[in-house]
Amino acid sequence: MIIQPFDEYWRDYDEWYEKHRELYFSELKAVELASRGVPRPWLEVGVGTGRFAAPLGAEAGVDPSDAMLKIASSRGLWVVKAPGESLPFPDVSFGGVFMIVTLCFLDNPVQALREAHRVLTPSGRLILGFVPADSTWGLFYRELALRNCFGLYINL
Repeated sequence: MIIQPFDEYWRDYDEWYEKHRELYFSELKAVELASRGVPRPWLEVGVGTGRFAAPLGAEAGVDPSDAMLKIASSRGLWVVKAPGESLPFPDVSFGGVFMIVTLCFLDNPVQALREAHRVLTPSGRLILGFVPADSTWGLFYRELALRNCFGLYINL
């Protein structure tokens, strides 16, 4: 997983959600709708600053960035420093595992999906939030990245 840019530019990342509130709230609403009926407890892999996990009421989050985890913790989340490819939880620990715009940042997304499956209960669900690169939103995000919106270049 790419760590350094998020440790360095955590403030830019988090402030992006304030600058683009309408877009953020529409994404949050989509994840909230997808999470209805998902059994508890919930884990967000790639929790970042907790912008999704906290308002959704997730119980836990993992991320490799200390700076991001500090903010997520301040938002009331129980956080653990870990990569998505190696979750530090026992098998069948969570009813819901969320990966919201995380797969594109992982070194090994297939391994992270295996880990998500491992920690899910038999009736649990994996909620993936992603933006296809060739979609209207994907092209919009690519342009933001190229303009260095977050203070870092994201290779979409």
